[in-house]
Amino acid sequence: MRGPLAPPPVPIALTRAQRFDDLAADVVERLAKRWPQLEEVRFAVLDVPEAETAVNGDEAVALGRLVPATKAVPATIILYRRPLELRAEGRAELEMLVNDVLVEQVADLLGMDPDTIDPDD
Repeated sequence: MRGPLAPPPVPIALTRAQRFDDLAADVVERLAKRWPQLEEVRFAVLDVPEAETAVNGDEAVALGRLVPATKAVPATIILYRRPLELRAEGRAELEMLVNDVLVEQVADLLGMDPDTIDPDD
């Protein structure tokens, strides 16, 4: 028998990247409800950082990045899927890590403390 084990709409049929995208979208949606300023912000997921952003201070590999807005392009917050997945030991830890990275990037963007952005964190 050849073909997928589960039909496409079944969650088991989602790829690792699709599950990560869904997780990130859930966190963004929760933050956007609290901070309407995020409506203008773009959010993206890349597998790995570009070569010029790979090294970020104390970390060997960047987990996320804020690209400031210009006159023509709104601000963009980027998550790097593979480095985040490699640091998490399970789904729950990955959820917390994605949340932490997004909260830090949103805090930088809005010029606020991360505890103000997500006091439940």
